[in-house]
Amino acid sequence: MFARPHGAEAAAVDDVSFSVSRGETLGLVGESGSGKSVTALSIVRLVAPPGRIAGGHILLDGIDLTGLDEASMRQVRGRRIGFVFQEPMTALDPVYTVGAQIEETLKVHGLATGRAAAARAVELLGAVRIPEASRRAREYPHQLSGGLRQRAMIALALAAEPSLLIADEPTTALDVTVQAEILDLLRDMRREFRLSMLLITHDLGIVAEMADRVVVMYGGRIAEEGLVRAVLDAPAHPYTRALLASVPSGQPGVRPLAIAGQVPSIADRPAGCAFAPRCPDRFAPCGDLPPLVPVSDTHRASCFLHVPPR
Repeated sequence: MFARPHGAEAAAVDDVSFSVSRGETLGLVGESGSGKSVTALSIVRLVAPPGRIAGGHILLDGIDLTGLDEASMRQVRGRRIGFVFQEPMTALDPVYTVGAQIEETLKVHGLATGRAAAARAVELLGAVRIPEASRRAREYPHQLSGGLRQRAMIALALAAEPSLLIADEPTTALDVTVQAEILDLLRDMRREFRLSMLLITHDLGIVAEMADRVVVMYGGRIAEEGLVRAVLDAPAHPYTRALLASVPSGQPGVRPLAIAGQVPSIADRPAGCAFAPRCPDRFAPCGDLPPLVPVSDTHRASCFLHVPPR
């Protein structure tokens, strides 16, 4: 929940529910403002004030994280859930070397101290393919390129060997070649560390390449979810179809189609389907909130196009 003017509140994310199985990669996709990052920050209880978690449950191996005190939650962050933030320059501390930050994580979680921690930091930097890892461990974040900072952020997120890795737009602001290298690295790290992964992105190409299942968000709610191939081969929600149509095809003469309008702000969301004002398929029922209904055994969509008439 976030505060509105005059003391009212609005839900940034509402009725969003999904699971990530062991060893699985779940893609969370949508435009900026759809609620992806707020969802991720809610999982680790890092929503900044005036935002707050107003209700619901966050279960990790059967433990409800919403019921933990802050001291217990600090043991979950990093140790059980690793987080790769969207911008490593804001996530990495500029006054400590990269190696020192990894060593501190190992120390906080009781995994290593002293020379053992320093050696493990270098080992982790090498594992994420940072060249000359022992030298880079002694450098500060500003001394690294964007790609190396992102690799260092991944090493930091994996330092305590978490079971779940949340990667929030891990390739933002990187050039195409470095993006491909980071995605290859995440794929290898998932296999090596036997990770479950929540991959947040606005890029359906990344979802197609990396994820097993996908959740498409719009206006703080789930628009569509299912196995990646089911959703991308036969998108059931007009928003997902519009997202796919906006992706460059690479075919000469075929131009991507922009989605008319903008994602509504938290304060201005319509009472019914949030996508209705931009939707070419809208009709009378869209003034109500659509339920999330099955399209197939592996595929659901929140759209009245798939709700049987009464």
